[in-house]
Amino acid sequence: MITVLTATYNRSYTLERLYASLLAQNDNDFEWVLVDDGSDDDTAVLIRSFATKAPFKVIYVFQENSGKHVAINSGVAHSSGEFILIVDSDDAMTENAILSVQKATIKATEDIAGVCFRRSYFDGQLIGNKVEGMDSISMHPSEASVFFGGDLAYAFRKKALIDNPFPVIIGEKFVPELFVWNKIGDQGKIKYFPNNSIYLCEYLPDGYSANFMVHLKKSPKGFRLFYIDQFLRGRTFIARLKCAIRAIQCLYYELAKSSKK
Repeated sequence: MITVLTATYNRSYTLERLYASLLAQNDNDFEWVLVDDGSDDDTAVLIRSFATKAPFKVIYVFQENSGKHVAINSGVAHSSGEFILIVDSDDAMTENAILSVQKATIKATEDIAGVCFRRSYFDGQLIGNKVEGMDSISMHPSEASVFFGGDLAYAFRKKALIDNPFPVIIGEKFVPELFVWNKIGDQGKIKYFPNNSIYLCEYLPDGYSANFMVHLKKSPKGFRLFYIDQFLRGRTFIARLKCAIRAIQCLYYELAKSSKK
């Protein structure tokens, strides 16, 4: 079975769309685990209404507002699927998404830590670079982010996520996902499907992508962990220089934040 894991915070206005896309799946052999990161809208009522009528299992988990990364840790602990597909609360899935993940994982050997598919905008336009001439390819997440040039849809083996939890930093609510994805890639293979888009998304004004600097200033320790790790992985002088500058920037914000206490 596949687990669809969604972390959500005050997104009751987008959850209906994601739920509708799950109802439209060609295969209902999955569960939906939603971790509510302290919402104060009607998220809880909405999810409970989903649970009463959905043809698949819906699991609702509430936590005090701690950030998406902590919500993912919580969701993994409550998941039953061998592979966990992470889907944001403001996005949706194509009708063949679950079936695609099942086909990719049903014969996966133990050295496969995850599978990955493409994302598209809601108008169908592929996000990132088009890749011709290959059905699948294995690579490391740090390489994939550059190779594909856009956000991707990952489904990781549950054990890999348990073995590589997001670090929890007191007073901060964000750690870049690629920090953990890279650690999973260090331990097992990730198989990518360059021409199969199973994930539909848009970038909202209150989303992480649109508020990068806000999150960096509020969570400098989490970002510094990421940029130091990226520096060590960098293959070119320019790549390492950029990461070094970001790490120093994070240290500055960390010291500035401490001075205000």
